[in-house]
Amino acid sequence: MVHVNKKKIEPIHGDWAVEANGLVKSFGGNRAVDGVNLNVRVGSIYGVLGPNGAGKTTTISMLATLLRPDAGSARIFGHDVVKESQIVRQLIGVTGQYASVDESLSATENLIIFSRLLGLGRVEARRKAEELLEEFGLTEAAKRPLKNFSGGMRRRLDLAASLIAQPPLIFLDEPTTGLDPRTRAQMWDTIRRLVKTGSTVLLTTQYLDEADQLADRIAVIDRGRVVAEGTVDELKASVGTSSLHLSVLNPLDIEEARQTVEKVLKTQSTVLYEAGKITAPMANADLVTDLLIALRERGIHLAEMSVQKPTLDEVFLTITGHGVKEEASLSSDVSNKAEAVNV
Repeated sequence: MVHVNKKKIEPIHGDWAVEANGLVKSFGGNRAVDGVNLNVRVGSIYGVLGPNGAGKTTTISMLATLLRPDAGSARIFGHDVVKESQIVRQLIGVTGQYASVDESLSATENLIIFSRLLGLGRVEARRKAEELLEEFGLTEAAKRPLKNFSGGMRRRLDLAASLIAQPPLIFLDEPTTGLDPRTRAQMWDTIRRLVKTGSTVLLTTQYLDEADQLADRIAVIDRGRVVAEGTVDELKASVGTSSLHLSVLNPLDIEEARQTVEKVLKTQSTVLYEAGKITAPMANADLVTDLLIALRERGIHLAEMSVQKPTLDEVFLTITGHGVKEEASLSSDVSNKAEAVNV
């Protein structure tokens, strides 16, 4: 989605691109957003992580002036989203979950139309379209009707359209939904480049690896509320220690290896006898050296060993009591009932 911008508006200088306090939005008896607070620092990638139906898109819609909050307030670069909505719309670009383009036209024609709506002249509009098509790897398909585009190509074109005005803040609502792994990786690279060239990005996602790869900070949202917020490392540290994973070469050594692990680490371990693997919580990584020495003294040879931090999936499960994908299926009815705003 592209907002018309006839006059260049500069953001108010400050540390925060987004400041949201107590945002609330209800649809009938369903409170889709229930007191959301967000603070997004200028020049960062901020991830809002949660399943379908959690309230991610409704939150974005209020921040982007597409929905009026029932309660609470929000500012974009210091401008109130309700009282100064026209200014806010000139500072943002919004890419939704589905490509907001005309399928009967070519990629070039779509971008030229958007550029003209934003006040660019004919020559400048064509030049801008060509630049964006090259940036997003769509030059070879520039003259092809959009109805012949793949899902990944449509997503890239929609993102390109939102960047015509080079907005300082870009909202990406589940930007890689439905994309194959290769195209997702390409989109991730593009998002990183946007920040390097001066933009701030707020993205919503239900993909744990996407939040892990991209976001400087993450807000975990569940049933309309922010239930945790911080860097990836802070969120992982909040749910517990790292874990040790090892497997022995000789299955007959596994019981002695387990006893050695528990003695050195002073903790209980979990053993998968069929796989020959041992797992144990590990609060102090320095003990790895002591463990290796102890195993060697007992003549126990390892096939593999690693120390792993908690995953974001474990973070979400610990914080909310369910996994992202599990809750996504449970929330599908809510999503369908609020299709118009993609709750």
